[in-house]
Parts: sequence; C-alpha cells; structure tokens
Amino acid sequence: PGFVHLHVHTEFSLVDSVVRVPELVAAVAAAGMPAVAITDRGNLFGLVKFYRAALAAGVQPIVGAEVWYVGGPDKSQSERQEPARLVLLCRNQVGYRNLCRLLTRAWLEGQQGGVPLLRRDWLHEGTAEGLIALSGGRDGVLGRSLLSGVPEIAERTAADFRDWFHGDFFVELQRTGRPQDDDYLHAAVRFAGALGLPVVATNDVRFLTPDEFEAHEARVCIQTGYVLADPGRPRLYSDQQYLRSPAEMAELFADLPEALENSVEIARRCHLALTLGETHLPDYEVPGGAAPDDYLRSQSEAGLAARFPGAAPAAAYAGRLATELDVICRMGFAGYFLIVADFIRWARENNIPVGPGRGSGAGSLVAWVLGITDLDPIHHDLLFERFLNPERVSMPDFDIDFCMEGRDRVIDYVSERYGRDRVSQIITYGTMAARAVVRDVGRVLGQSYGLVDRIAKLVPNDPGAEMTLDIALAQEAELRELYNKDEDVRSVIDLGRRLEGLVRNAGRHAGGIVIAPRDITEFTPLYQV
Repeated sequence: PGFVHLHVHTEFSLVDSVVRVPELVAAVAAAGMPAVAITDRGNLFGLVKFYRAALAAGVQPIVGAEVWYVGGPDKSQSERQEPARLVLLCRNQVGYRNLCRLLTRAWLEGQQGGVPLLRRDWLHEGTAEGLIALSGGRDGVLGRSLLSGVPEIAERTAADFRDWFHGDFFVELQRTGRPQDDDYLHAAVRFAGALGLPVVATNDVRFLTPDEFEAHEARVCIQTGYVLADPGRPRLYSDQQYLRSPAEMAELFADLPEALENSVEIARRCHLALTLGETHLPDYEVPGGAAPDDYLRSQSEAGLAARFPGAAPAAAYAGRLATELDVICRMGFAGYFLIVADFIRWARENNIPVGPGRGSGAGSLVAWVLGITDLDPIHHDLLFERFLNPERVSMPDFDIDFCMEGRDRVIDYVSERYGRDRVSQIITYGTMAARAVVRDVGRVLGQSYGLVDRIAKLVPNDPGAEMTLDIALAQEAELRELYNKDEDVRSVIDLGRRLEGLVRNAGRHAGGIVIAPRDITEFTPLYQV
C-alpha cells in the first residue's frame, strides 16, 4: 500500500469529528491499509479502544495527538502569535511517555480558555525524544509563517523542530479544498525543498465518507452554538476531509509521490507496543519497613481481637482469617487492603460518615477486622469467594460510601498521603443520548422549539432501559407517524441517528480515584475539567 493516514480525528476530539473508532478500524482494514493513526485534539481518550480494535483487525495502531503550540523563535512576537497546530506521533514507549507528559502539562499549566497549549520552551527539555512531529499543515507554525510572508520565522522554527525531534520532523501537506490550501502547499513544497526537509501527505480526517459531512458540520454547530444555515458561522472544514482510499490519495498527490511514500515510512518507524490489562498497584509504606504481607497479618489479628474485647473469638474466625489472608497475600493485594483501611480510618477519625459496606466486599472477614466494613460475614453467612477468588483473578472492589459533604476531604487526604502526582480522579464521558440529540439537532437545523420539544417528548424516557431513536420509532406509533408524514420531523430524526451515541463531553467521576505506584503520566496523560 502506498499511503497511511497519519492525521485522523475521532469522536474523542469532542468538537469536530463524527468518526467512531470501531468504524474507523473496519474502514481501514477494508481498504487494505496496514496502519492508521488517531490524533485527537489534546488527548488520548480513545487510545485503549483504538489499540484493541486495531490489533483485533490486523491493523497497526499508531498513537498520537494534535496539539496547539504557542511560542515562536522570535521572542518579541511569540506572545502575540496565535496557537498553531502540531501533530505528534509515538515511535516507541519513550515517545508515549513523553506525549503523556506534554499533554498533561498542556492541560495543567498551559490551558487558556479551555484549550490546552503546548509551549515552545517545554520541547527544549528532551521531551521530544521518541516522537515524530508533523508540521500541522496550513494551520501550523510553518504554514502560518509561509502564508503571512514571514519565511524567516518558518526557517528558524523548522531548524528547531528538526533539532528537537532528531530529524523526525515532516512538513505536512494537504489538499482538502479549503481556502489557501493550494497557496500553502506550493509554498511548503518550495520551502521543504530549499531546506532539505521531508514532506508527508495527510487528509486531516474528520469523517469516514463524504456523505457524513453534514453530520460533522451539525456536530460542530452543536458544540459551538451556531445554526447550520447561519451565513456568518465559521467554515473551517470541507467535504473532502474524509478517509480517502490509498488510490484516491495516490491520484491526489500524483505529482508528489514522496509525500505518500513518507506516510508509509513514518508508519514503519512507529512501533509502540502497549501492555493492557496488567494491574499496577501502589506501594503502601509500612511503618518500620516491614513487608506489607506481614503487616497486614499483624493488623488483621489485632483487629480480630479488637472485635471481641475480653473474649477469644470462636475458632471459625481464626481459621477464616488465616484462609483469607493466604489468598490476599498470594494474589498480591495486601497493599490494596492496607490503603483502603487507611483512608477509611482517617475518614472516621475526622468525623466523616462512612457506610458499613455493601456488595461482595462485605463477605471479607479481613475487611471487617480492619474496619473497612462493619458487617460480620460469618454471622451473616457471607462468602469471601464472591469477593476474591484465586481461580478468577480480578481486582478486589470495595464499594465505599462517604458522606457527600466530606468526600472531597477524603480524596484530598489520599492525594497528600500517596502523592498528588500519583493520584487522580477518573474521567467520565457524556454521550449524545436519543432525547438530547433530538433537541441539539433541532436547534442547529433551525426548527421551532415547539416541534423539537414535541419530538423529544415522544422518545421514551426510561433511565433503566436502553433507548435509541430506532427503538423509539419502533415503540411509539405517534412518533413513527410523524416521521413518515412530516419532512421536518424526518430531517431531525435522520440527522440525530447519525450523531446519537457520539461522545459529547468529558467530566469527572464524583468518587472514583486512581492511585498509581509511580507518576500517573508513566501510564496515561491527565486531563483537567
């Protein structure tokens, strides 16, 4: 194959793509392309889903991101320069960790108006190691400098990028029919030739097929607050930004075959291998430097004695405790129990109400004697094996209820105790549900509020059941009749079908946290809500 897509946005770009990961991978495989990259805007939200789907389909996954870059070589002008695009692709594990650090820093330190910005001086610190950079096309630093008639800034920027990325810097070329595309391409080809820089063709993909352009534009309007028919809304995309086949790209860039060949060469250079599904537990610092297993045993024995003050517990308790401890230590979960017991104890000592325990965790005697739960599993005839079973290896999972007013204090304690660079809350994703997408689509199509409200209210609202527009049409005769008779209703529902289920926004889980054994950026980038 003569071409590999290296600049592709999926629904996880949140603002401007309708590409779903499974459909992307299927389309790439069907087109006979050996590899594909995803380069979502400022994040790696789709990484795990993409990586697994690509490997299952026999497609090489190339992991990357599109970032907004600020700061030019001319310090007197850098503060006035608008953010420019830069595409970063991971060659290997070193590059992946560096990309995680850069994205995290962009969100935590460089964010402006909700946009994560990557600053020029951050790349001076060796954080470009293991990464391949594409210049970002006409919206990159080079593109804007060349189109503005300031080639000296482009030259200095190119020299820096070539140095920082150790030669893995490519001038990105696009022919998507947008204004100034041709002006930029001709200037960029001349510029790359004069400086001996390699070029690469991309298509800045936002949808899979040309007929999805309207759905893409509707999504952009939903996110930006415009109406599709508004003549003054920004027109940033063209209907040519779809997943072109290698043959289409070969025809489009027939005069620049090296730009196609370099896309394949870049794919060959990327050999990031990720291991998914492994458990990486944090370390619990045991007083006196004892082993976690030994400390868990001593704490559990002391806790059992405390549960039966002034009397020896029945033999069943000692036997059950020994059995559970053997299983917990053999499976490597001693530290997990100690950490959970630690922050629950802190919460109680600080007058933060904690629930007595629920779910399968209530079946653990060790949890009871450590104070994690307040239910005696032997008295209530609860089974430990439902919670932890060596024949079905999985992480233990305690369902812990903290008072809402004190929950943030507990999270803050955990962050201080185990390291703020190792503790993070879990991200959540909101999707375009059936009712909500009807209202969104109706607004961007300019339909009356009354009509849109009527359609939305005909979509069943059962929180416990799956609901899609197709299911609603099958279940609701009135909605089906409106759809068949009214063209406006049909246009809202048909466009809504193409958008429903897409990721709409990222949020923060109210109580779920991750505690890592090292900096979290060793595993994944952080995002700030």
